[in-house]
Amino acid sequence: MEKQKNNPLHGITLEQILNYLVETKGWEYLGDEVNINCFQSNPSIKSSLTFLRKTPWARAKVESLYLYVVRKARQAEAQNNQTPQNDDTTI
Repeated sequence: MEKQKNNPLHGITLEQILNYLVETKGWEYLGDEVNINCFQSNPSIKSSLTFLRKTPWARAKVESLYLYVVRKARQAEAQNNQTPQNDDTTI
């Protein structure tokens, strides 16, 4: 089988995506970003997975949101790890 090196979601399950988003952002954020009832009314991983597996447009939105959140987290981490270039603290 050919590897999918250009697919950032390769090897990541929908359940992993949903768990990551819930743990890092919460259900309220998900409900605000993806306007579907399973995120807004009595949300659970199980009911959300059932809906997302049957609804391609909603799954695509969740996957896109995941990629956005991960990208932003990596950018923030990279900024935090940068050391100051010029730290002259002479008096």
